[in-house]
Amino acid sequence: MSDDAVQPDRIEGAPHPRETPRLIGQGAAEAAFLDAFTGDRLHHAWLITGPRGVGKATFAWRAARFLLAHDEGGLLGAPMDLDISPDHPVARRILARSEPQLFHITRSVNEDTKRMRDMIVARDVRSLHGFLALSSADGGRRAVILDSADEMNVQAANALLKMLEEPPARTTLFLISHQPSGLLPTIRSRCRELRLPPLDAQDMAAALAQAGIDAEGETQALAALSGGSVGEAVRLINLGGLKIYAELVRLFADLPNIDRPRALSLANAAAQRGAEDKLNLLIWLIELMLGRMTSTGATGAAPSPEGAPGEAQMLARAAPDLSAARRWADCAQDVGARMRHGRAVNLDPAALVLDTVFRIQKTAAGQPA
Repeated sequence: MSDDAVQPDRIEGAPHPRETPRLIGQGAAEAAFLDAFTGDRLHHAWLITGPRGVGKATFAWRAARFLLAHDEGGLLGAPMDLDISPDHPVARRILARSEPQLFHITRSVNEDTKRMRDMIVARDVRSLHGFLALSSADGGRRAVILDSADEMNVQAANALLKMLEEPPARTTLFLISHQPSGLLPTIRSRCRELRLPPLDAQDMAAALAQAGIDAEGETQALAALSGGSVGEAVRLINLGGLKIYAELVRLFADLPNIDRPRALSLANAAAQRGAEDKLNLLIWLIELMLGRMTSTGATGAAPSPEGAPGEAQMLARAAPDLSAARRWADCAQDVGARMRHGRAVNLDPAALVLDTVFRIQKTAAGQPA
């Protein structure tokens, strides 16, 4: 179990999923799990999939809390949902990270470097053996949360596969995955998959409010740019993403003409010391904008809602038809590859941003990028 101060499965600025009381916008997934539980068809392994930040980890913690609380007893009547009172002993122990029947796997700290590993290693998964051996003596139900399965290296994945092939008695595993296509087919085939969809603007507002984040008046734009992901919405809020996107819209509002002083200001801001997170966000937002341009040209209508004031007009001007959509699709592919290469070789951030802006300008003018 992870008690490290650094929690790789927690979004900065938001509560940890174990601390989130409600899961918003995922009623269908909760109903499917509850139906399996009440119908005595509970699978031993659940693959919880969907985009980042839509509540997959919150679902896993809620389901684990529900299973352990019902196993412990003291709950009356048939369950109508996965809610467990915060005063229940299981809920209190999980919040305190002291529940003996729950095991949590995330990336761990390398004992030699004292830094967080960039993947889940075999040792992290094999540590399950000790947990299962100790908790089996109690004879109760056990729950395991792995966040995320995408981060396992080959050895860790093979170690997990052995456990899935011979599932421990009265143990339910919850595997969180943002990219399930990258998992071993043999792992996927041994799990029941539950896919959680993106949130709409109303659910986004409720989820942000639950996390204590004030986004009044911005939820429409956050829903548009985040793709319905609360996690991405929190990142946009933390790094001023809505202002950056609004600046991009103003910069490209009159394509193929651009305001060069505005472009220089954007490039210089990206080159400031300590601005690496904002540079990464800027790159992501540029790729997102190019994707929305492509969609506008292909469908004949700008995506709704707008990501910033004036965006619909800018998109319609830049991508009036299918031919423009093809140009923007090619531009997005070229720009994305060049920006990723530039970051990999530590190209000057200001030069990288200006190069990107001028390539977008050339595409709008109908010139080869």
